[in-house]
Amino acid sequence: MEFKRISIDTSKHIFTIHGVDGQDRVILRRDLRRGQMEAFFAKVPATEIALEACAGSHHWGRKFGALGHRVKLIPPQYVKPFVKRGKNDRNDAEAISEAAARPDMRTVPVKTVDEQAATIIVKHREMLVGQRTQAINALRGHAGEFGIVAAKGCGNVAALVCVLTNEAAIPEGARTMFAQMGRHIAELDLKIEAIDRQLLEQHKANPVSQRLAAIPGVGPITAITMAISINPANFESGRHFAAWLGLTPREHSTGGKHRIGRISKAGNERLRQLLVVGAMSVVRYAKPGSKSASTWLLQLLERRPRKIAAIALANKIARIIWAMMARGEAYRRQPASA
Repeated sequence: MEFKRISIDTSKHIFTIHGVDGQDRVILRRDLRRGQMEAFFAKVPATEIALEACAGSHHWGRKFGALGHRVKLIPPQYVKPFVKRGKNDRNDAEAISEAAARPDMRTVPVKTVDEQAATIIVKHREMLVGQRTQAINALRGHAGEFGIVAAKGCGNVAALVCVLTNEAAIPEGARTMFAQMGRHIAELDLKIEAIDRQLLEQHKANPVSQRLAAIPGVGPITAITMAISINPANFESGRHFAAWLGLTPREHSTGGKHRIGRISKAGNERLRQLLVVGAMSVVRYAKPGSKSASTWLLQLLERRPRKIAAIALANKIARIIWAMMARGEAYRRQPASA
């Protein structure tokens, strides 16, 4: 049986496949278990296979590529408009096939094992930072129930725990729980510090990361995260990279009237957050004569609020990062304001 395209709606255990012939007529609808997938596609002549892009789809993309198939990974937001009424696995697989049939459909490159493995450390760090934030917020919330309010920030946690565990007005059971919460936060701090040391060692050993760290607003954590997470060959230009990060305005234009709104916030939220925080640090200390503040930034701050200027600067930093990674160049410092 000759297929023009096979689309797959993936899941944990049951995979729904949808195959079409050269005239885009449906010639195959079938459910397969995970263990049957490789054996089935090993018997199918080389064809195009389309999947929704997700963490697990890269694994299957590598498997199908090794069998000689051409793999397309399509972002889920581009598949959704093709889903017919009544969502189910078969309609989802058909929608993936319809999306893959569009000649101008954007796709996601299949990541290698090494590319996925390299990003585990930054994802684990992000999880630990989130857990620490959640634990600190819970601690401050419970302290507020007893009329004790502390300033925000990780640096104020130890003092708050000391107050909570020594306050006589707080019942003994609550003080014990506060001490346990303090130890939990301290353990998370140690784990994050250990990962930061690993990232710093990787940063020192990575020439790309060292070059990126020369950009104002890009520290070692941001530099190594970009170096191990981004393949510049996947983007046509720095503008495409900035748009993928969600640092470009969302447009809602019609009737010849152009309406530009807030940034789209598409793409990788963690990478965007790192760039925006770094840009905010540059904006905070921007003043005439400073090395990190260019004439462009100072003029922008005269016309726009600081946060809007920081987003514009983050967009510019993203384009600089792409250019440096794509061309292997060092950072060329822009002229500072006199």
